[in-house]
Amino acid sequence: MTDLKLLEHLETFLTESRKDKFAKVLSQRTKHFTVATEDVYQLHNTSAVMRTCDVFGIQELNIVEERNTKDIDREIAMGAQKWVDLHRYNHVKECIDDLKAKGYQIVATTPHTDDCDLKDFDVTKKSCFFFGRETEGLSEAVLEAADCYLKIPMVGFTESLNISVSAAIILQQATSKLRQTDLEWKLTEEEILEKRMDWCKNTIKSHEEIIERFYKTN
Repeated sequence: MTDLKLLEHLETFLTESRKDKFAKVLSQRTKHFTVATEDVYQLHNTSAVMRTCDVFGIQELNIVEERNTKDIDREIAMGAQKWVDLHRYNHVKECIDDLKAKGYQIVATTPHTDDCDLKDFDVTKKSCFFFGRETEGLSEAVLEAADCYLKIPMVGFTESLNISVSAAIILQQATSKLRQTDLEWKLTEEEILEKRMDWCKNTIKSHEEIIERFYKTN
């Protein structure tokens, strides 16, 4: 449970414009959709996907690192690492099991399986979009566990897109359709409070000292 008095205190260290920006962004955040990347090799791809999640209001990004472990490139992420929650997994099965336990259907994004075109995707279902390795695509583990296979229609010689581009196309389409529904896709009040607290800490450089002083005097 968020300490409201502490939150109010921390927010006194923010400008009004920053607090207004937090409120505006949080009003459009969602956990109805999430994204997972599987053993992405190129650092800039994972960082760009995180940036895409932030742009389209996706609060959580899941990264499977069975083979490749990378830190987020702050220059490419453009600060998104402050605002998007990152969950790391060492095994893809662990990631899939966790997501399914949270109620997500597993959506394998692949151009090679005829199941659902992007324009026909059912946005009412809580979904995690899985994106695979740059050259190999998704593993058999993801393909076998998938509840749905999603493809972006393509009419050129090339049969695939960079994963950050694919993520941007899919998230733009899916979130736009989602916001036109009557679904309860927004964060809960408690989730918003938690993010306000997290974002304050990510914004205020001396937040640890401020929190320590607050609890000593209250």
